[in-house]
Amino acid sequence: MYEMMVISGLSFLLVAVLMPMLIWALRRMRLTQPIRSELPADHQAKRGTPLMAGLILMIGVATSLQFHPVPLMLLLCVTFLLFSSIGFLDDFKKAAWQDPSGISGRMKLVLQFIFTGAILYALIHYFGLTSDITLFQGFQLHLPVYVYVAVMLLFVVGSANAINFTDGLDGLLINVAIPTYFFFFMISDKPEVQTFSLVMIGCLLGLFLYNIYPARAFMGDTGSLAIGGSLSILAVIEKVEILIPILFFVYLAEQLSVILQVWYYKRTRLRLFRMAPIHFHFSLKYGWSENKIVMIFGFISWLSVLICWLIWKYLMH
Repeated sequence: MYEMMVISGLSFLLVAVLMPMLIWALRRMRLTQPIRSELPADHQAKRGTPLMAGLILMIGVATSLQFHPVPLMLLLCVTFLLFSSIGFLDDFKKAAWQDPSGISGRMKLVLQFIFTGAILYALIHYFGLTSDITLFQGFQLHLPVYVYVAVMLLFVVGSANAINFTDGLDGLLINVAIPTYFFFFMISDKPEVQTFSLVMIGCLLGLFLYNIYPARAFMGDTGSLAIGGSLSILAVIEKVEILIPILFFVYLAEQLSVILQVWYYKRTRLRLFRMAPIHFHFSLKYGWSENKIVMIFGFISWLSVLICWLIWKYLMH
C-alpha cells in the first residue's frame, strides 16, 4: 500500500511539474481548441486554449509499467493508449485545422469497437475472464461467450463515449473520474488494478491544477476517451457490470441527455433541455457557474461510489 501511494504521489508531481512545458509546446505548435458556434458566450472566450493536454496522462502509463511490468498492467496501459490514440486523431484534426467536428463519428466508433474487441479477446483467452455477470452474492447470470462479448462491446464503447461527453466544463471530468478510479482501488484484490487506479488519480490531480476554471489547457478526447476506455475495462475486469448504472450515473446522465435531446427535437422541433449535454442546461437555465456544476457533479460521483461500495460489500460478496 505504501509503495502504491508513493507511486501515485510521484505521478502527481511529474504531471504538475511537466504540464507548463506541454502547455508551452501546444501553444507554440498552435494546437488550440476551436469552439463550436452554438456554445454559450462564456465558452467562446475559451477559443485558443491549448488542446490535447491529455497527452500528459501518458506519464501514468509509463509510471505504472515501470513499477509493475506484468501482463495485466500491460493490458490496462495498452487499453489506455488505444483509446487515447483515437482521441488524439480527433483532437489533432480539431486543433490543426481548427475544425470543431474533428474526425467522423463513424470512424471513432469503428476504431473503438475494433480495439475493444481485441481487448476483450485478450481478457477471455489470456486472463481467464468468464462470461458470467455477478448479480448478487452467490448468484450469477451465465451467458454464452458470444452473447457476453456482444453485450460488453456495447457496454464498453457506450460507456467510454458517455465519459467522453462529460468532458465539457473546466475540471468536470477530472472531478467526476477521480471517485470512479478510487472505487476500483477500494474493491480490487489485484495489485495491478490498485496501482493503475491510484496512479491515474495522481495524474488527474496534477492535471486538475491546470484544468480547473479558468482552464489553462484542455485534456481533449486524447484524455477523456482514454479515461472512458480504461474505466469501462476496469468494470469488466472486476466483474461489477451490474453496478454501472449507479457507478457511472453522471456519465450516463450526460449521454442520455444528448440522446433525449435529439429524439425530442426530431419529434417536436422543440428542445427538451436548453442545451445538451446536461451540464450546459444547468448553466443556461439556472445560471450555475462552472465551478458550482463541477462541485455538484463531483459530489454526485462520490455518492454513487459510496452506494456502489456498500452494494458490492454487503450484497455481492
